[in-house]
Amino acid sequence: MAPHTDVVSVERVIPAPAESIFAVISDPNRHQEIDGSGTVREAKDAPSGHLALGSTFGMHMKLGIPYSMVSTVIEYEENRRLAWQTRGPGLLGTLVGGRIWRYELEPVDGGTLVRESWDLSEERVKAFVRPIAGKTEDAMTKTLERLEAVVAG
Repeated sequence: MAPHTDVVSVERVIPAPAESIFAVISDPNRHQEIDGSGTVREAKDAPSGHLALGSTFGMHMKLGIPYSMVSTVIEYEENRRLAWQTRGPGLLGTLVGGRIWRYELEPVDGGTLVRESWDLSEERVKAFVRPIAGKTEDAMTKTLERLEAVVAG
C-alpha cells in the first residue's frame, strides 16, 4: 500500500445514479467538460465509445505551455471503479509519469458517493509532483462540482 502522502482523495455525494456518472467519466472526450484544473484541452486517439480495461487514450493539456499525456485504463468495474495511469508520450513516458487517477462510485441515499483520487505510488518523479498536492486536491474538488453540474444539472 502506498504511504498516505502518495494518495490524495476528495469525495462528494452527487444526486445522480452511478450509471450517469460513469458514462461521463468513462468518456475521455468529456473530460474537458468536468476538469476542475483548467489544464485538460481535448482527448487525442480516444477509443470510440467508452473506456474499458486496457484502453489507452491521449490528452492534450496546457499548464502554461501545451503538452500531452497518454493514459492506460488499469482498473475497471462498470459503474463502480475506473482508474487510468498517465505517462508522457513515447520515450518521455519511460522517464516521467506513472500517477494514477481513480474514480470510485458507491450508491448511497440521495445519489452516488463519488471519490476521486490522485495516486502517486507509481509516479517516477514524486519529488517533482508532491508539492502540487494541495492544488490538485482543490482541482479535484472543482472537478466533482463540475461533474455534479453535468449529470444532475
